[in-house]
Amino acid sequence: MIQQIKHWAESNREAIEATYRQLHELAEVSWKETETTAYLCKQLEDIGVGYQTFADQTGVVAVWEGKSAGPTIGVRADIDALWQNVDGVWKANHSCGHDAHMTMVLDAVRCLKESGFQPKGRLKIIFQPAEETGKGALSLIDKGVIDDIDYLLGIHVRPIQELSFGTASAGIHHGAVAMIRGRITGMQAHAARPNLGINVVDSLSAVIAAVNAVKPDPTVPTSAKVTKVRAGGDNLNIIPDEAEFGIDLRAQTNEAMDDLVDKVTRAALAAGSANGANVEIEVTARLNAAVPNPAMEQMVGVAIKDVLGDDALIAPPVTPGGEDFHFYATRKTHIAATMVGLGTDLAPGLHHPQMKFNLASLASGVAILAAAVVKLQDQ
Repeated sequence: MIQQIKHWAESNREAIEATYRQLHELAEVSWKETETTAYLCKQLEDIGVGYQTFADQTGVVAVWEGKSAGPTIGVRADIDALWQNVDGVWKANHSCGHDAHMTMVLDAVRCLKESGFQPKGRLKIIFQPAEETGKGALSLIDKGVIDDIDYLLGIHVRPIQELSFGTASAGIHHGAVAMIRGRITGMQAHAARPNLGINVVDSLSAVIAAVNAVKPDPTVPTSAKVTKVRAGGDNLNIIPDEAEFGIDLRAQTNEAMDDLVDKVTRAALAAGSANGANVEIEVTARLNAAVPNPAMEQMVGVAIKDVLGDDALIAPPVTPGGEDFHFYATRKTHIAATMVGLGTDLAPGLHHPQMKFNLASLASGVAILAAAVVKLQDQ
């Protein structure tokens, strides 16, 4: 079966890349992936796999029932895009590779179908919305989508700084992520008499300095930085009384993130209110760090070697990036999960508006996912 999978992927390289280009043009932001969902449904119909959608949100889940007893294997792709400035135009843009992930999962199922594969048990194909919000996976967990899954696979294109084209890893050791939004309220005054007001710009400056001064455990990779500020209106002769800010936090472990959130929150509240302003802070999103599964990584590693060769298997990268994929295994501990890291020569980097990668890697990803499904069903 492995040879059939490799032959199919190579023979259908142009069709795989055509699917990618169509999905790239369908870019839609989180929770608004309506055309993307419709496209995926049509493709699943063409493949011959039944599916379900949701009345209250985007996304689609397909089920391929086997004719004999066996495990339930899930394969998941994220489907949303980012909203960013691309060549001077604000638009939805697939700069995180979700268009590639959808393509590889779709065509892995197509590959298995056309190669004569019959699952033992059940194959569940999950196209998850809103990964970029950190809440898409949680929505599907709440709906019971993964309750019956034994093994869960994901895949993510990796930047050239981590993996080169022609290589892959059987896991990605993402860190934890937290996103904080803050609001500051002061008092307006004439700029000629600043003593009569409470300047929220001063508060913002203090918040930035306080966040940069936080001292987490130096033995665990962490970062804390202010990524958004807004204050004042069009008049430059008024002491502004309203401001907003955003903070991005990263930590390699969930425990380190708990500590970082506490320290940053206390520092921002104290510093921002020192001049008498009122500061409100909310943690708007939180992503768990990966909890590696050595047994899954070993099995998926065999599939990678079968497809790309022994020298192509690279140790899982340890990355400060985050992924809500890791909620699945941490919230449902019976699931054995791992995310394939695919070398693509991606540059300049993920989330860059001009992100590009070697499209030839898509066929490799298709073959790796299909081969991993075959390996896992026999466990």
